Amino acid sequence: MLPEYYYLTLSAILFSMGAMGVLIRRNAIIIFMSVELMLNAANLAFVSFARMHATINGQIFVFFVMAVAAAEVAVGLALIVAIFETKQSIDIDQMNSMKG
Repeated sequence: MLPEYYYLTLSAILFSMGAMGVLIRRNAIIIFMSVELMLNAANLAFVSFARMHATINGQIFVFFVMAVAAAEVAVGLALIVAIFETKQSIDIDQMNSMKG
Protein backbone atom coordinates (compact mmCIF):
# COMPACT_ATOMS: atom_id res chain seq x y z
CA MET A 1 0.00 0.00 0.00
CA LEU A 2 1.37 3.37 -1.00
CA PRO A 3 0.99 6.34 1.34
CA GLU A 4 -1.60 8.97 0.44
CA TYR A 5 0.94 11.71 -0.13
CA TYR A 6 2.25 9.80 -3.17
CA TYR A 7 -1.15 10.17 -4.76
CA LEU A 8 -1.36 13.82 -3.77
CA THR A 9 2.09 14.47 -5.22
CA LEU A 10 1.10 12.78 -8.47
CA SER A 11 -2.09 14.84 -8.48
CA ALA A 12 -0.12 18.07 -8.03
CA ILE A 13 2.27 17.12 -10.84
CA LEU A 14 -0.59 16.27 -13.20
CA PHE A 15 -2.44 19.47 -12.32
CA SER A 16 0.71 21.52 -12.93
CA MET A 17 1.24 19.86 -16.31
CA GLY A 18 -2.37 20.64 -17.25
CA ALA A 19 -2.07 24.26 -16.13
CA MET A 20 1.11 24.71 -18.14
CA GLY A 21 -0.62 23.17 -21.16
CA VAL A 22 -3.46 25.68 -20.87
CA LEU A 23 -1.10 28.63 -20.45
CA ILE A 24 1.50 27.76 -23.08
CA ARG A 25 -0.30 26.00 -25.93
CA ARG A 26 -2.38 27.79 -28.56
CA ASN A 27 -4.23 24.82 -30.05
CA ALA A 28 -7.82 24.58 -28.79
CA ILE A 29 -7.84 20.77 -28.70
CA ILE A 30 -4.62 20.68 -26.66
CA ILE A 31 -6.12 23.23 -24.26
CA PHE A 32 -9.22 21.08 -23.78
CA MET A 33 -7.02 18.03 -23.17
CA SER A 34 -5.06 20.03 -20.59
CA VAL A 35 -8.28 21.03 -18.83
CA GLU A 36 -9.28 17.36 -18.74
CA LEU A 37 -5.89 16.51 -17.25
CA MET A 38 -6.46 19.11 -14.54
CA LEU A 39 -9.92 17.69 -13.80
CA ASN A 40 -8.48 14.18 -13.52
CA ALA A 41 -5.78 15.47 -11.17
CA ALA A 42 -8.51 16.97 -8.99
CA ASN A 43 -10.35 13.63 -9.10
CA LEU A 44 -7.23 11.83 -7.93
CA ALA A 45 -6.87 14.28 -5.05
CA PHE A 46 -10.55 13.82 -4.09
CA VAL A 47 -10.18 10.04 -4.01
CA SER A 48 -6.92 10.28 -2.09
CA PHE A 49 -8.45 12.53 0.56
CA ALA A 50 -11.50 10.26 0.77
CA ARG A 51 -9.20 7.28 1.36
CA MET A 52 -7.22 9.25 3.93
CA HIS A 53 -10.36 10.13 5.91
CA ALA A 54 -12.12 6.78 5.28
CA THR A 55 -15.25 8.34 3.76
CA ILE A 56 -17.05 7.98 0.46
CA ASN A 57 -17.54 11.72 -0.12
CA GLY A 58 -14.53 11.94 -2.44
CA GLN A 59 -15.96 9.32 -4.78
CA ILE A 60 -19.27 11.19 -4.88
CA PHE A 61 -17.48 14.40 -5.88
CA VAL A 62 -15.54 12.49 -8.54
CA PHE A 63 -18.79 11.20 -10.01
CA PHE A 64 -20.13 14.74 -10.40
CA VAL A 65 -16.82 16.05 -11.77
CA MET A 66 -16.80 13.29 -14.39
CA ALA A 67 -20.37 14.15 -15.41
CA VAL A 68 -19.45 17.84 -15.79
CA ALA A 69 -16.28 16.89 -17.70
CA ALA A 70 -18.29 14.78 -20.14
CA ALA A 71 -20.67 17.67 -20.78
CA GLU A 72 -17.72 20.06 -21.16
CA VAL A 73 -16.12 17.81 -23.75
CA ALA A 74 -19.33 17.54 -25.76
CA VAL A 75 -19.95 21.29 -25.79
CA GLY A 76 -16.29 22.19 -26.23
CA LEU A 77 -15.75 19.91 -29.21
CA ALA A 78 -18.96 21.17 -30.81
CA LEU A 79 -17.67 24.73 -30.43
CA ILE A 80 -14.28 23.78 -31.89
CA VAL A 81 -15.94 22.17 -34.91
CA ALA A 82 -18.17 25.21 -35.45
CA ILE A 83 -15.21 27.59 -35.19
CA PHE A 84 -13.11 25.44 -37.51
CA GLU A 85 -15.86 25.55 -40.16
CA THR A 86 -15.80 29.35 -40.18
CA LYS A 87 -12.13 30.17 -39.53
CA GLN A 88 -10.45 27.07 -41.05
CA SER A 89 -8.15 27.02 -38.02
CA ILE A 90 -8.33 26.13 -34.34
CA ASP A 91 -5.52 28.46 -33.30
CA ILE A 92 -6.61 30.46 -30.25
CA ASP A 93 -4.80 33.61 -31.39
CA GLN A 94 -7.03 33.82 -34.47
CA MET A 95 -10.21 33.66 -32.38
CA ASN A 96 -9.90 37.10 -30.87
CA SER A 97 -12.97 38.64 -32.51
CA MET A 98 -16.63 37.75 -32.59
CA LYS A 99 -16.91 38.51 -36.31
CA GLY A 100 -17.81 35.62 -38.62
